[in-house]
Amino acid sequence: MPTNDDTPIGLIAGGGRLPVLIAQGIRASGRRVACVGLRDQFDADLPEFCDSFRAAGIIQLGRWIRTLRRQGCTETVMVGRVRKVRMYDPFYLVRQMPDWRAARLWFGRLRHDKRDDAILGAVADELAAEGITLVDTTRYIPEHLADAGVMTSVKPSGAQDADIAFALPIVSQLGELDVGQAVAVKDRAVIAVEAIEGTDRMIERAGVLCKRKGWTLVKVAGSQDMRFDVPTIGVQTIEKLKAAGGSCIAVEAGRVIMVDKPALIDAANAAGVAIVGVTLEPA
Repeated sequence: MPTNDDTPIGLIAGGGRLPVLIAQGIRASGRRVACVGLRDQFDADLPEFCDSFRAAGIIQLGRWIRTLRRQGCTETVMVGRVRKVRMYDPFYLVRQMPDWRAARLWFGRLRHDKRDDAILGAVADELAAEGITLVDTTRYIPEHLADAGVMTSVKPSGAQDADIAFALPIVSQLGELDVGQAVAVKDRAVIAVEAIEGTDRMIERAGVLCKRKGWTLVKVAGSQDMRFDVPTIGVQTIEKLKAAGGSCIAVEAGRVIMVDKPALIDAANAAGVAIVGVTLEPA
């Protein structure tokens, strides 16, 4: 719903299409967008959807904060793909030129814990200390969240329904352990588990390991903090899945983002891939 509040909403943007959709959603709500684009990550089209835009390094946390404060932001969204495997490049920190604030966090609070939740939680705390609240990633894009039930004209088979029921408690536990958000399953056997490589690479690996067609991808948010790293699927997910022999995707309703949802559903129908929104049972 549009608002008369003229305070800009911050956007800390990694790669992919999702930051563009969120910038559009913020503007549609009547708010201005003050964006910090993560260098070598953000979509080239993103600046045109923002009212102010400045690039910063992936680990230049102090610069993020200074930029948002100068624009008067008290709330920000942090979203978009950042390749986590880059953290294990031995020259990663040198190439990214961290500022003192990021370096202090990295070698202090995060010295012995580089899990996603630890890193992102520490970033949220640093923002909050400067009066900037990190808000739910999905706040401005409710129309792109997964619905409950089958969303495609293609329906899952009975065997795929059984595989989904089998996989849900497993993938939910993976989230609790901060391992990954997705699994590939066929005939009630886990083919592949998502880890640091991300969903696309896991799909490719599942295709190599399972030569039989018709396996299912199950992806959920579970207990994930919706302020960051919210699971997503997009048209590329459909393309990867089809190429790897998968034919069904189950996603958690209301908690998984479907990037460019109408185009995604059209692509799935054309590829013969079923998409179904599921609900996790309470623990």
